[in-house]
Amino acid sequence: MELALFDYELPPELIAQYPAETRDGSRLLVLSRQSGEREDRMFRDLSTLLHAGDCLVVNQSRVIPARLSGQLEEGGRGVELLLLREVDNHCWEALTRPAKRCRVGANLQLADGHARARVLRALPLGKRVVEIECSGTVRSLLEQYGLPPLPPYIRRYQKPGSEDWERYQTVYANEEGSVAAPTAGLHFTQELLSALERIGVEILSLTLHVGPGTFRPIRSREVERHRMESEFIQVPTETALALNRARAEQRRVIAVGTTTTRALETACVDGTVQPFEGRTDRYIYPGYRFTVVDGLLTNFHLPRSSLLLLVSAFTGRERILLAYRHAIEAGYRFYSYGDAMLIV
Repeated sequence: MELALFDYELPPELIAQYPAETRDGSRLLVLSRQSGEREDRMFRDLSTLLHAGDCLVVNQSRVIPARLSGQLEEGGRGVELLLLREVDNHCWEALTRPAKRCRVGANLQLADGHARARVLRALPLGKRVVEIECSGTVRSLLEQYGLPPLPPYIRRYQKPGSEDWERYQTVYANEEGSVAAPTAGLHFTQELLSALERIGVEILSLTLHVGPGTFRPIRSREVERHRMESEFIQVPTETALALNRARAEQRRVIAVGTTTTRALETACVDGTVQPFEGRTDRYIYPGYRFTVVDGLLTNFHLPRSSLLLLVSAFTGRERILLAYRHAIEAGYRFYSYGDAMLIV
């Protein structure tokens, strides 16, 4: 299957540069999975679109301020590290920009001289293993000097604003570990979640720590040749049991985001959702048969991305691209800080 089939033209002005004034003030395009019918709503209307008994599953991973800027000790040229995961005490796997400056053995000054790093190993795809020297823990260094890992299509990427510290994080974020937000959840407020619970929606949680594989561009011409990088997931026992009850009672399972969808589909074995803790490289593209998810709440995704392939697998490529065309004509806002779509 040619990747070019999943392309579309997006006017640059529709790429959201800032979040909506209020989280639930985003627009919501409701799409019928079966008929393709569309309806323009607001995200705050979600409590009128879901039903008593529905299971809404959220990804509670918390974004860490994983970006550290600095420079080479020799020559002073600028570099940036995006810390991905801890390998050992003070040793982290990181994406480096530009990677060619961060050769093995290079020494870096980070965080305005408050930390130092040495490149220990080179890994594929621009990754490096770096050893970081700082007065406390690396986590405390990030909390003090790290930046929110905004995607580069947000023009203030290098200098995030004060609103990004709050709004590039879901209100239910609990487990630290993501280097990009699970953006479908950014629209929820505590008030909206409470309203959903009052009408009888069951809200369940799991964790998928979003890594660079989720947003890395697909380079192969053929969809099938792409491989996802693995990411850590945890599906708690109570979530698995509740989902199996819901499915036995023929209640709908609505996944908030593509990350939640991948975690649920990974944890389902022989038709039953199992408690799971480990890593997943589940890659979902058209032709995939979904085993758990009945509905999907998601943002609008980049052309030719694994995220667009997943939503196309869920409801059909032609139907999704027609919905995207409608969203463009109607002036919806796209990508991380953009509007949302409910597919049911």
